[in-house]
Amino acid sequence: MNVYLDNAATTPMDPEVVALMTRVMTENYGNPSSIHALGRKSRTLIEKSRKKVAKHLGVAPGEIFFTSGGTEADNMAISCAVRDLGVTHIITSPLEHHAVLHSAERMVEEHGVKLSIVQLLPDGHVDLGHLKTLLEENADRKTLVSLMHANNEVGNLLDVAQVGALCRENGAYFHTDTVQTIGHLEVTPKEWGVHFLAASAHKFHGPKGIGFIYVDENVQVKPILTGGSQERNMRGGTENLIGIVGMAKALDIAIEELDEIRTRLTDIRNHMMTRLQNEIEGVKFNGDYNGRTNYIVLNVAFPDNGDGDMMLFNLDIAGIAASGGSACSSGSNVGSHVLRAIGKNLNMNSVRFSFGKFTTKEDVDYAVDKLVELINGKAVQA
Repeated sequence: MNVYLDNAATTPMDPEVVALMTRVMTENYGNPSSIHALGRKSRTLIEKSRKKVAKHLGVAPGEIFFTSGGTEADNMAISCAVRDLGVTHIITSPLEHHAVLHSAERMVEEHGVKLSIVQLLPDGHVDLGHLKTLLEENADRKTLVSLMHANNEVGNLLDVAQVGALCRENGAYFHTDTVQTIGHLEVTPKEWGVHFLAASAHKFHGPKGIGFIYVDENVQVKPILTGGSQERNMRGGTENLIGIVGMAKALDIAIEELDEIRTRLTDIRNHMMTRLQNEIEGVKFNGDYNGRTNYIVLNVAFPDNGDGDMMLFNLDIAGIAASGGSACSSGSNVGSHVLRAIGKNLNMNSVRFSFGKFTTKEDVDYAVDKLVELINGKAVQA
């Protein structure tokens, strides 16, 4: 049996999305920038997709720019804020994705930007009191606050509306990475007071290699990729037509099914937590697992049984796909920067299980059965 519990890393594509992309790939091969009929048809598909994405976020189509994914969107937000908006101070947290952390560090090295790291509360949430202090202490600087909506490793949810309010009060720009929440939770950048927002299609059962950035219409920035007039002169290069169409379709489906999937996956997550607590002595959960958290993620710390890094390997042998944290850091062998930041014991075997629309309770039961065998020292059979 094969069980996929690594949806926070990437999700299997929805069959409806695959079917649509296959048809577009076959029938709509015209370059969207060409003026002939085939080109115009491709351009129409792109703009219809842009309108769909914008509608789901409650923003104007002109505020949506397609990118290669969340990493490019995060890089674009941070780079443009410094280069075009005159930002000289960035506030972020130690929990952010490396697309944000490394971009912020590059701004320090290349532009002399001041970097502040906001403190964390014991449950791993951002200390909004400290954020307020950092904003007030740097009132003489143009500041960008970059904080993710939901952490990709432990699932903690940011109070984005409160952060947006603090930014407004202090005249700061606000960038949030919604890669782990778009399509799973309501995302409303206008209500939150967000200036930049990043998203990626492959996290909500869409294709890889496509995402978007929302840029508030009151913020004027320049392109970071030049060479053509695509994306209204904001991103040079021929558009990824099939990716864009696939992403819009995937988001349509995700929003339509959101309430149903959220209810079912919350039940599955709670079922897994209950079984693990009842059947494995010493098991713990990382992050604010019973509080303000993303229902698609469960980060579990298992007692050290001497296997160390073999935990994921043994799960893989048993046909269970999970991860030790962010897929972007897999193989780095330096441990999770997120777990280290929230003060967790890195000697425990922490595994991130993450759920998607195709996850079943039977999948979770199989995984827990194998985990019980593994922790109890029995041979694990696939």
